[in-house]
Amino acid sequence: MGRYRFETDEHEMFRAALQKFLQKEAVPYYNTWEKERIIPISFWKKLAEMGFLCPQVEEKYGGLGLDFSFNVIISEELERVGTSLVGVSLHNDIVVPYMESFCSKEQKQRWLPNCVTGDAITAIAMTEPGTGSDLANIQTSAIHDGDHYVLNGQKTFITNGINGNLFLVVVKTDLKVEPKYKGISLIMVEEGTPGFTKGKKLGKVGLHAQDTAELYFEDCRVPSSNLVGEEGYGFGYLMEKLQQERLVVAIAAQIASEDMLESTIQYVKSRKAFGKTISSFQNTQFKIAEMATKVEIGKSFLESLIEDHLNEKDVVTKVSMAKYWLTETAREISIECMQLHGGYGYMEEYKIARRYRDVPVASIYAGTNEIMKVIIAKNLGL
Repeated sequence: MGRYRFETDEHEMFRAALQKFLQKEAVPYYNTWEKERIIPISFWKKLAEMGFLCPQVEEKYGGLGLDFSFNVIISEELERVGTSLVGVSLHNDIVVPYMESFCSKEQKQRWLPNCVTGDAITAIAMTEPGTGSDLANIQTSAIHDGDHYVLNGQKTFITNGINGNLFLVVVKTDLKVEPKYKGISLIMVEEGTPGFTKGKKLGKVGLHAQDTAELYFEDCRVPSSNLVGEEGYGFGYLMEKLQQERLVVAIAAQIASEDMLESTIQYVKSRKAFGKTISSFQNTQFKIAEMATKVEIGKSFLESLIEDHLNEKDVVTKVSMAKYWLTETAREISIECMQLHGGYGYMEEYKIARRYRDVPVASIYAGTNEIMKVIIAKNLGL
């Protein structure tokens, strides 16, 4: 029986093949990647060879034509290895879907096959030094000049910023229009475009192997043919696609919680204090019971949410709830599990230490949890 109700034999075979692949190609090297602060592009190419990059892309563009349920499996199994693999899900589930939905046939033919083979690694450039969740107030401009746009501005905290070579950049094509969100457009910028440079790799508290960078645009001339969708419609495109992005974050948080709980149960059963195992103390049992309950509730809610998303239902309110609640739950569980590990929980050799570092940022990216609460409240008619 699969993890979810909607899983078929095909899903189970897909998951088993992915698990086998990751045990061979990721698990033995993950600590090294964390120390080197980057995941090698060779790993991306291996993922591609096995069909684990953008499996949802239509076959005519090189993909497998599978639905999002297979992407769910990829996100889950990558997260089991470690959160630093989040850049793959960003590529598969967040950036490439913009192309699938809003690019012209010519643009799809130009970009999608490379996204499937790993020759193109994508990133989305939204956040700026002075603007995070407040997307309407971005400052990066793209002014029309003949058959080009001229980009000026700076982006920061860009996932896949170092390995990436194909960037979906959120820009202002109209600086005067009111309301401001009507001036937002999306433009694809390829590495090597004159005037586009990458900053240094940013040092983070967690997600050490996941490459994050600043991007700079100085009179960067991009062909008008790189405009994604229509000019001025970018904000609407972002709102449409953020639903799936937040769902992916919620899925990763749920897996992180399950993984932390599982490893902590094993630890407290083997660790002794005062002549008996830590698991025999009532405090430990109560803490584990509380966490196990939260994990089970989260899993049930997430399953129904994924099913609704697969059936193309509007799940904006629920996905905001899931993103907020599951990431907060994961953060709480990371603290409890570290405590139950005692001093060993603070040691790098124990996975809980890495989880403790990696989990908190999920409450911030894809829209802060405070923004999630604003969305929930608004949709409740408040």
